[in-house]
Amino acid sequence: MQCPSCQHTDSRVLESRAADGGRSVRRRRECLNCDFRFTTYERVETVPITVIKRLGGRETFNRSKLLHGLLRACEKTGLEPAQLEMVVDDIELLLQQRSSREVSSNEIGELVLQRLRDMSEVAYVRFASVYRQFQSVSDFVATLEGLNERRSAPHKGQDKLLAVG
Repeated sequence: MQCPSCQHTDSRVLESRAADGGRSVRRRRECLNCDFRFTTYERVETVPITVIKRLGGRETFNRSKLLHGLLRACEKTGLEPAQLEMVVDDIELLLQQRSSREVSSNEIGELVLQRLRDMSEVAYVRFASVYRQFQSVSDFVATLEGLNERRSAPHKGQDKLLAVG
């Protein structure tokens, strides 16, 4: 690391600690040439993710846009903004871990719906109505029936208990 005072390239780390909620490391350093002390931050470099829109357009993934959409869909559902931020964090992490740097808006919507289904059925239906562009009451009914089927179907592992009991 180059000293901001004398541009010497050798320094020693005096102290390291997590910063920015664990997303970066703050280091206090001392130049071995002039004893000047300075602070550096180390962050993981992320490669931008390109979102392919429904009509073929492309834009850079914007976590705040996704969070805003979730907040709107989840108004008055009892879900806390912190819970929704965790959903966005999880989805962004999942996208960063993929080998492909492109993702369709459809895939992102499905990832959101998977998480909302377990958190709040009302939020799930509200988000689905916008994301899937519901055109009629039958679209709502089909979604609600899908939720009911999922709820009434035995979970993996429970079907064995039902057969024995």
